[in-house]
Amino acid sequence: MKAAICQILIPLMLFGALLPATAQESDVDLKRLNMLIEQANIMKEKIELEKEAEQRLDDPEFQKKKLKEFDAKLQSLESPLGEDKPQIQKNIDYVWTVTAAILVMLMQLGFCMLEIGLSRSRNAINVAMKNVLDFSAASLSFLLFGFTFMFGTSEAGWIGSQDFAIWRFDGDSPIWTFFFFQVVFAATACTIASGAMAERTKFIGYMVYAVILSGLIYPIFGHWAWGSLGGGFEADFGGSPGWLEDQFGFHDFAGSSVVHGIGGASALAGIMIVGARVGKFDKDGNPRYLPGHNLPFVAFGTLILWVGWFGFNAGSLVEGSAGIGRICVNTAVAGAAGCVVSMSYFWIIRGVPNILVTLNGVLGGLVGITACCDVVTPASAVAIGAIAGIIATGGAFVLDKMKLDDVVGAVPVHLFCGIWGTVAVGLFHEDGFSLEKVGVQLFGSLAICVGAFAVALVLFKVIDVFIGLRVSDEEQEDGLDFSEHSVNSYPDFQTTEN
Repeated sequence: MKAAICQILIPLMLFGALLPATAQESDVDLKRLNMLIEQANIMKEKIELEKEAEQRLDDPEFQKKKLKEFDAKLQSLESPLGEDKPQIQKNIDYVWTVTAAILVMLMQLGFCMLEIGLSRSRNAINVAMKNVLDFSAASLSFLLFGFTFMFGTSEAGWIGSQDFAIWRFDGDSPIWTFFFFQVVFAATACTIASGAMAERTKFIGYMVYAVILSGLIYPIFGHWAWGSLGGGFEADFGGSPGWLEDQFGFHDFAGSSVVHGIGGASALAGIMIVGARVGKFDKDGNPRYLPGHNLPFVAFGTLILWVGWFGFNAGSLVEGSAGIGRICVNTAVAGAAGCVVSMSYFWIIRGVPNILVTLNGVLGGLVGITACCDVVTPASAVAIGAIAGIIATGGAFVLDKMKLDDVVGAVPVHLFCGIWGTVAVGLFHEDGFSLEKVGVQLFGSLAICVGAFAVALVLFKVIDVFIGLRVSDEEQEDGLDFSEHSVNSYPDFQTTEN
């Protein structure tokens, strides 16, 4: 329609401009004619552009291109950090990280069930109380100072320091997602010692340890490897690396050393200071078997821990992306390999598939894969888990030889397998074996674990001298449920225990 009107108007305008005129008017008419011709050309170009646009709108490829551009603009709405990552992806990351943290929190239930099952019935409530205390103490002390010590701006790579009042951050700040994920890790590190030291440790002494471990020991040694992880959630908080990651490139993805190594080293220090249970070793130093009262609880707790470990490892990516898939697969097959190999190993040397050895093999495989689950293939994960299963089994024999009483086998599973898993980063990295990386990983793991052990050893000794760490032999015979809490776990049942 517009083209037809243009074809009529242009000749009329030209005809009117060519009518006779006086000499004075000729220059004015010429200018008017040029202006009309220019306007007519502009109108013609506009019509042609509109026709081209209509044709392009009907082109499927053009439509796809425009839809992609629109989608990109939609996703790039203003984000809290102003980064290039689309806000919708950020929201997915937050939801996944909180979900993973809830799975890790579920591990507290797993530890509680496992430790209750491996303890005798007269100590069940005491074990449960300590597991509840672990998360409670970790939540408060980590909020007040532990989080800043671990992720605040680094002081020469050794400790974080900044504004300790992290509650000043806005309610919709992404740092709260990161804090929640990290506080359940602190609680996990704390609870490892409770099982190893069960049945003879004073509740008040353990309370002091739980607060200091989760608020000071774990954050400070954890900062060496994870200090930089706190950056990017708040513009003025954290982000500077600890000395191990900064100077050596130390890699501990989800905490074989940072969480399990520190917890296992503290457990080793604890059982050395508190001593063995009454009746654990005979007069010649030979170990006696003191059976737990509910082995199905142990199996149930182990399975809960296995489920929670998927959040532990895959959640450490702090990102809801395709990368969590292989991490979960590696976690699954490493635990499975630890299970099968440890069961078979004990079956061969003792002639029977033992349930406790099998379950500790699962946990050993899970601890072993934790540091390297993001950089190894599933085939390598099987090898790592299998070797960890043997370490967990053999490590228990070593502790017996050393006359160290670890009720749940926490030291072999968490400390020994934690060191192994950290070293496995250099041995099984998908980019290839690196002797230099193996050295870095071994050095970093020992630095963290030996440091944590030394500080925990001093802490437990101080607690033992000034507060008291070990209950009396008579209290052990009566059971800590009665002596520490004045309750009976099974009041309607008569047991065969003393």
